[in-house]
Amino acid sequence: MSSSQPLVLPDAELQYLAQWVGPPQADAWLAELIEQTPWEQPLITLYGRRVAVPRLVAWYGDPQARYRYSGQRHEPLPWTPLLAAIRERLQQELRRPVNGVLINYYRDGRDAMGWHSDDEPELGREPLVASLSLGATRRFDLRRKGSSRIEHSLELEHGSLLVMSGATQHHWQHQIARTRKVLAPRLNLTFRMIHHGPEHEQ
Repeated sequence: MSSSQPLVLPDAELQYLAQWVGPPQADAWLAELIEQTPWEQPLITLYGRRVAVPRLVAWYGDPQARYRYSGQRHEPLPWTPLLAAIRERLQQELRRPVNGVLINYYRDGRDAMGWHSDDEPELGREPLVASLSLGATRRFDLRRKGSSRIEHSLELEHGSLLVMSGATQHHWQHQIARTRKVLAPRLNLTFRMIHHGPEHEQ
């Protein structure tokens, strides 16, 4: 049984659901996704150098759900039966559609995600990002855009769901910092709604 916990931050809409999926099913999902996903490690340009991102990734979605982030264009892999089932359950929870999922594979605490906002134009004016965590607990930090001070941190636990919506991405950044304390792997499935069309090409 999941417990819903609203996170009260100004200019943000955040909802945290602990144990959105129970441990046995979360364990099974984690094992199947790690084994069956065709992982990639994209190269990005950082301070004029080409470097590999510190994690593995995969992008799945409907055929039209092409997604550009970190300067790269991602064509979606077709939904697997497991990911389609997770999406269906999520859409019932959100009562909103999603058409793509970015999976990040943090092999241990050395893998990380730097400060960023999910505010790409194709995510629309009020981006919806629903983040399912499987595996090791990792700390999720939030800071105001333009600030270097962490305003809030949250431990994202195995089987939990974090939903970010409204104006959150316009005012806040988030990160998963490196840590020596975590040795186990973690998957983060971030479901999104990708919009395409003239109204989203501004």
